[in-house]
Amino acid sequence: MERPSLEINLPDTHEEGKLYVVDSLNNLNKLNVCPDGSQHTPDEEENTGATGEITTGSNIRNQCLFSVTFILTLIISLALVSFVIFLIIQTRNKMDQISSRLIAEKKNIEELKKMNDMILKHLNQSSIKE
Repeated sequence: MERPSLEINLPDTHEEGKLYVVDSLNNLNKLNVCPDGSQHTPDEEENTGATGEITTGSNIRNQCLFSVTFILTLIISLALVSFVIFLIIQTRNKMDQISSRLIAEKKNIEELKKMNDMILKHLNQSSIKE
């Protein structure tokens, strides 16, 4: 195996320094342009898990999982609210039907009372005649 040379090459170091400065300026520009964190910061790019996975990937995965859970919760809530509204409307319709039946039965009862009174009067008159 060849050993790399330990000599420091000054011109290469100067070029690497320029690249480092340019990278630093680019990272600073990203931070200034997107302060809400939508771009990766240099710290996020350096943070890796034990498997080598970037932590921002897990953050994005967590955000997606949260979004999916939130959307499912909203859909289930909407379905439940719709079902409750449907039940309220059905109950109102049934109550209207019952009310109309009660009104009709009340009229029938009043007519039966009138007929009963007429029958009683007729019987009272016929018993008096006898």
